[in-house]
Formats: sequence, C-alpha cells, structure tokens
Amino acid sequence: MDMFEQINTSISRYVTFSKEELDTFNSLLEFRKVPKKTIMLHEGEMCNFEAFVIKGCVRKYYIDHNGFEVILQFAIENAWVSDTSFSNYETHPSRIFIETMEECEFLIFSPETKEELLARAPKFERAFRILFERHLSVTQNRLFNTIAKTAMEKYVEFLELYPTLPQRVAQHYIASYLGISAEFLSKVRAKLAKQ
Repeated sequence: MDMFEQINTSISRYVTFSKEELDTFNSLLEFRKVPKKTIMLHEGEMCNFEAFVIKGCVRKYYIDHNGFEVILQFAIENAWVSDTSFSNYETHPSRIFIETMEECEFLIFSPETKEELLARAPKFERAFRILFERHLSVTQNRLFNTIAKTAMEKYVEFLELYPTLPQRVAQHYIASYLGISAEFLSKVRAKLAKQ
C-alpha cells in the first residue's frame, strides 16, 4: 500500500483534491517511525509538529497539581495529534505531554511546511478547518460527558469510540481518560460483563 494512501483518503473525506494538490501535500510530509514510550512533546516546550497516525497509539496528557497524569486524548490510526502551541501565530509553551504508547508511524508537518502547503494548495485550508471543527466538537462532547455522564455511560461511549483500545493499553490509562480510578473502572467492567 502506498504510504500516503491512508492520509489522502482521510483528508479527501471533507474536500475533493486534484492529483496535483495531493502530490503537493504528500511532498511536504515527513515520514517518521517513533519507538514505544517516546515523549514527543514535554510540558513547557513549543510543539513543532502536527502528526497523522499511520500506525500505533499515542496519548496526550497533563500532570495535575497532585502529580497525577490526566489523559486528554488517545490518537490511533487515522487520527491527528498535536498541541495548540503548534502554530506560526500562537507562541506559548505547551501545557501537555505527547507520548507514544506503541511503536508508531507518522506523517508529520512542521509549522513551516504546513504554511507552504496552504500557500501552494489553498483548498487544504478548508480541509484543516473542517478537521479542527470536528476536533472541537469531540472535545466539547468529551467535556459534557465528563460532567454529565455516569462512569458506566462514559465507559460504554469510550468502547464505541475506541473499540480496540482496551486490548492495546493498560486499564489505568483508560481510567485516567475517563476521570475515574482504575479500581472503579474494574467494577464498571465487571458490572458491564454481567449485563
């Protein structure tokens, strides 16, 4: 399979591109293989990448005032991962960490190559705006669920969103993402298994 097939299929869901536009897009992407347990971004650094996950699993998290890791996002195949400090317009250090949980393969933009893409193929501006709006909608839904839903409801929705993750990551990471303890998640899973 062509290395760019996944990303081209993904980005073309929102906007129709010519072969020339996709060739320009692909020429500006950097392929990167990253080992498991690699921290790609530390709190306090400027994020200098926007990465599309070809293969693997990544977590985005911060450390709260009690020293606990709080997972904000899992990014698996066909997802994008970055931070708001990735931009030529925003210049603030990141408040998060981005870490690989499996060996990963990415296609990556830098702020400069993304700007070059938007200058050379302006239609991508629309595609990335739609991606950003979808991300915002998912983030808002996640915030609502954190506040309004029970642990059981949150876990069931998590399984719908990430059906393969319970086999791929340790239970305490899922508990962190759901905002509950690993012990409480065990009870939720046991209750669900009985239903």
